[in-house]
Amino acid sequence: MPSSKKTEITIYSPNYYTYGAMLIGGILKNEFKNGKVNLINNLNPQNKKILSNSNFIIFSLYSTLHILNQEIKDTINEIKLKSPDTKVFVAGAISAYYEIILNEMTNVDAVIVGEGEYTTPNLIKYFQNTEDTKNSKNSKNINLEDFKEFGGIAYLSKENIKENIQGENLNKISIQEPKMNNSIELDFSDLLIPKDIEKQSIRGANVYIETHRGCLGNCTFCQVPEFFGRDIRSKPLELILKEVKNLKKHGVKRIAISGGTGSLYNFKKSSNRNLFIEMIEKVSSMVGSKNLSVPDMRVDYVDSDILTAVRNNTVGWVFYGIESGSNKLLSDMKKGTNPEKNLNAIKLAKDCGVKVGGSFIVGYPTEREVDYLMTKDFLVDAELDDVFVSSAEPIPKTRLCNKVLETKKEDNPTFKSHKGMYGKLNLTESEARCFDLLLHAEMWRSVPRIPNPQIKKIYLDEAKTQGNDIRNITNLVYEYKDLIYKDFNN
Repeated sequence: MPSSKKTEITIYSPNYYTYGAMLIGGILKNEFKNGKVNLINNLNPQNKKILSNSNFIIFSLYSTLHILNQEIKDTINEIKLKSPDTKVFVAGAISAYYEIILNEMTNVDAVIVGEGEYTTPNLIKYFQNTEDTKNSKNSKNINLEDFKEFGGIAYLSKENIKENIQGENLNKISIQEPKMNNSIELDFSDLLIPKDIEKQSIRGANVYIETHRGCLGNCTFCQVPEFFGRDIRSKPLELILKEVKNLKKHGVKRIAISGGTGSLYNFKKSSNRNLFIEMIEKVSSMVGSKNLSVPDMRVDYVDSDILTAVRNNTVGWVFYGIESGSNKLLSDMKKGTNPEKNLNAIKLAKDCGVKVGGSFIVGYPTEREVDYLMTKDFLVDAELDDVFVSSAEPIPKTRLCNKVLETKKEDNPTFKSHKGMYGKLNLTESEARCFDLLLHAEMWRSVPRIPNPQIKKIYLDEAKTQGNDIRNITNLVYEYKDLIYKDFNN
């Protein structure tokens, strides 16, 4: 990769142009003004040609399933086979468990760990400087150990250290810890926005924008506090509005505001409802209330003022992470709430004229039959406007992952065969509960409907797909138990 070659960087974000990928792309475009930065969301032949012309490639991955995706693995291997000097990095939410990535994707040059805005441009400059040194008369062998000044990467060492449960060698990995989140100050307003962004739909929005990072919660199944920290870091309002203006200019019509819990924007020691309300009012004035949503909320960070502002300035929906109707299971999940608080928050939203969706988790390792029945009872009382059901996913390095690793497979609902009313469907216990809860929710919505055969098939397919995905992820984390099991007491 001689220095005379024009720098061409391609970021691949599977299926969707995620905010993080657009953000990194904008930073790289600003840093390498004489180069070219591409952002792609699929691996069609045309995009593979773009990859083949790139000397730096970033796989921006956000799901554990991406590590198991054979097309992604094969693409990385093909790139390195055809052009060994091309540098391939993996970044995104899955970088938190770099140990698995580097053992499953051995042709990756480095994993960009954590928030990559500071590390990524410096890593590319580092490799450019390395090539300059190699091509000079004073050439010397430079390795990634010299990148410690910047940090934020993990990479393979040559020797092996141990075997996994299948007796296969695991690679030794070097890790350079990233800089503390709160020590990085960047202008987040210049995104790399693809030309076809207006065709994208993520839960009805063309794009989710980030108004803040961090979460105060302690949910056992969530990676957000571990990845972004527990301090709330908010973008200045003027940068948010600049970003929205730029997105509109590029064809974006519908915007969703993210950040884990929307109302935590500018949270200090308590919710700053005035700044949150000002923010959504000004964004709404730019895109129109029918084109703005602030969906994700915690029940303990809403009040009548916040919900009234949501009604007046957005599509008028909130989605609460309710998870379960069992107080014991909510305690196991460390949700910091209980069924009574959840019901009160639902009622408050409805009283304010806001429609309410609820998210639920089934197949948690400690979920008993009585816990599941309590969730069904909760749905009867709640009469939600929409319901989402997910099987418990052991995202590596979360407390839920630890609990799964501590649970025998035969006791894990993800693997345990269902012997009840859906026995003829050949489902696991978590699949059966997912299917059953989706059907049950249909009949206890605010506007009930009896599931017809078509809806039943859709929900059965959804339950089976989730079950298969969670089993594959669970089998993967079992292989790397010794590397990813985290001691949360330290």
